[in-house]
Amino acid sequence: MRTLVLGGARSGKSGVAESLVGDGNCVYVATARPFGDSFDADFRARIARHVARRPSHWRTEDQRDLCQCLLQQRQGTLLVDDLATWLSARIDAADGWDDPRALLEGLEQELIQALEAATADVIIVSAEVGMSIVPEHPSARAFRDCLGTLNQAVAEVCEEVLLVVAGQRLKLKSA
Repeated sequence: MRTLVLGGARSGKSGVAESLVGDGNCVYVATARPFGDSFDADFRARIARHVARRPSHWRTEDQRDLCQCLLQQRQGTLLVDDLATWLSARIDAADGWDDPRALLEGLEQELIQALEAATADVIIVSAEVGMSIVPEHPSARAFRDCLGTLNQAVAEVCEEVLLVVAGQRLKLKSA
C-alpha cells in the first residue's frame, strides 16, 4: 500500500503519517540533508522534535537516498518525511537552482519507478504547495512548481492520498 500525506506548514501531516504506522516497525526515511556543513539552528530544532516523537523501535535512515530505500526495503513500512526536502537536496546536489525544472522529469521518473517497484508499504509526507502565496523569487517559484508537479505524479501511483489541515485528515483518494 502506498499512501501520500499532504499538508501545509504546521498542518500536522507528519504526525498523521506517523499515526498510520501504529505500533508496528518502521524505517523512517529522513530526507533532509544539510545545506553546506550543517543545518541552521531552527532546522536542527525541527529535526530534533521529529526524532523525539519517533518510537524507539523505529529505525531512521538518513544516509541513503529515498529511491535507494524504496528499492532495497523488501517488507515492513517505510515512512518518508518528506518529498520537499528530498527534492531540495537533489536540486542542491545537481547544482540546479538556476533551472530546477530542467531536472524535474528525470527526478520524477526515477522516483515513480522506485515507488512502483517498492514491495514494502510506503507512507510519504509532502508539502501541499498549491494553496500558498506565489513566491517572489524565481527559484522559489520554480521549486514550488516542481514540488506541485511531483506531488501530482506521486498521488497518481498511490492507493491512498490524505490531505491534513489543522491536524485533521481528509481522504482524497482510497483504494
